[in-house]
Amino acid sequence: MSTIWYFAYGSNMQTATLRGRRGIEPRRAMAARIPGWRLVFDKPPLVPIGESFANLTADPRGEVLGVLYQLGVTDLEHVELTEGVRIGNYDRLEVEARPLAEPGDAVVAVTLASHRREASLVPSTRYMALLIDGAIEHGLPEAYVGWLRTVPARAESDEAARLRALLDEAMRRPA
Repeated sequence: MSTIWYFAYGSNMQTATLRGRRGIEPRRAMAARIPGWRLVFDKPPLVPIGESFANLTADPRGEVLGVLYQLGVTDLEHVELTEGVRIGNYDRLEVEARPLAEPGDAVVAVTLASHRREASLVPSTRYMALLIDGAIEHGLPEAYVGWLRTVPARAESDEAARLRALLDEAMRRPA
């Protein structure tokens, strides 16, 4: 089966999100970074629920830490489907990812970023907990985890809580 590298920097860093919410079993996972980018929290949801999600913005002096997953091509297609790439919610980008354990061995990976931005929104504490859990799970540096803990966040909106069960079911891969 053909595979592809996927760089996750948001809630998909948490393996349970890929396995549980999307039904994807990564072949490999490792802590990694992508130079030339900065992590921001300005991505509005498709349905207005008053909170934002992680996003990337180009920054020649920046770098984003995350998880590099080796996925089957059909697994990545499912990620893109459930993240709304086909409807313009995210755009597919090719990036150079460098595993933290093997800094010299860069790979070309796919990641997702959005041109949709809303600087007035902040993420929910529930969403940030997913990022922090994923960062800890994959051994991202303590300083990075500490920085994630400082990102301003708000309690999850009632609208988001009501929609989550529906979205989780819609994102799950059919058996």
